[in-house]
Order: sequence, then structure tokens, then C-alpha cells
Amino acid sequence: MAKQILSPLPGTFYRRPSPDKPAFKEVGDTVAVGDVIGLIEVMKSFNEVAADQAGVITGFPADDEEPVMAGQPLVELG
Repeated sequence: MAKQILSPLPGTFYRRPSPDKPAFKEVGDTVAVGDVIGLIEVMKSFNEVAADQAGVITGFPADDEEPVMAGQPLVELG
């Protein structure tokens, strides 16, 4: 089974720091523990989501600007 980075809290998942900026990470990028992979917005407060494991991104089960639940997979790593 692929490794996954899970949402630490419920909210809206954002793959980029702002609409006019590039995504934090893309499919094929290498991720190290502690790298920021996205943001979760809860009631106008933005919380960084940091990788808790290393690997290469193989997919994003959660789309940009998608509502997510705590524990929901955000990133799949190979």
C-alpha cells in the first residue's frame, strides 16, 4: 500500500500558498519530513500541513480547494 500524508484537521485543503502562487508540491516531487505540502483553512485561519514521512508524490487524492475531514488522505507517496 502507498504511503499517505493525512489531513491533521477538518477544513479546506489548498495546494498553493495563494491563488497567484505555484503549488507547494507537484506529482513527481520528492518530499522530506517537515516539507510543507499544503494548507488547511479553518474559519479563516490557515494551518500548514507538513509531511510526516518522506517519499515521491504519486498523487493528490484531495483536490485543491476541496473540503476535507481529519484523517483524510491528502497526498500519496511512492
